[in-house]
Amino acid sequence: MAGHSHSANIKHRKNAVDGKRAKIFSKLARNLISAVRQGGDDREINLKLKYAVEKAKAANMPKDNIERAIKKGAGDKSGDAYEELVYEGYAPGGVALLICCLTDNRNRTAPDVKYTLEHCGGNFGSTGSVAFMFNYRSIFVVEMGERDEDQMMEIGLEAGAEDIEVEGDVATIEGAPGDFLAIKAALEEAEISMLSAEMGYLPETTTDVEDKDVAKRILKLIDTLEDNEDVQNVYANYVMPDEWLEELSS
Repeated sequence: MAGHSHSANIKHRKNAVDGKRAKIFSKLARNLISAVRQGGDDREINLKLKYAVEKAKAANMPKDNIERAIKKGAGDKSGDAYEELVYEGYAPGGVALLICCLTDNRNRTAPDVKYTLEHCGGNFGSTGSVAFMFNYRSIFVVEMGERDEDQMMEIGLEAGAEDIEVEGDVATIEGAPGDFLAIKAALEEAEISMLSAEMGYLPETTTDVEDKDVAKRILKLIDTLEDNEDVQNVYANYVMPDEWLEELSS
């Protein structure tokens, strides 16, 4: 899940994410299997698989789980084919949502996503209704450690990042999608501790949430969507106070 303050969202919702680790690993495994079935199990040739492996590593998925998923994808070519889909919609308060799915049955996934949106006070949108509000980027949320803002800026820029936003003890480092692997390698070499590393969507325009009850409903909707096994990621363009995120995500 990602909103405007990406690092704040990651930091404050980390405990909730940890509680869903088994489900997250299941989704990452599905992503790995799909990548292998599409392009083979050689991660040096299959760039999609390489990205999937790096994403799994960033989520602290055990190496054995990663290798098991790759072997399953390579050994079971007759399995269900997964399809990547992106649905668009709105949460309460007019907050824009991009819902990225990986499914073996779009006739199941689309109605499920539509029902969840409408049941939780949102709306299912038409293609193109909110996608223009987001940019596809390489996104790294990292811990500052003992570094100050200037030091983190220097490390990020030397790694090839295009933007670095520091918020307290965490920072969001952003770059072009094609630079994901190079930036990640440079950050690892600098011994930067990463909370998340992905290629995903960041909002270009945002929506302020000024009512706490609306904020609660937005986060509830996103959590419900993320509970769907077909949903890989949910991206949102809300801006709300950090203390609300911390309270409502606990």
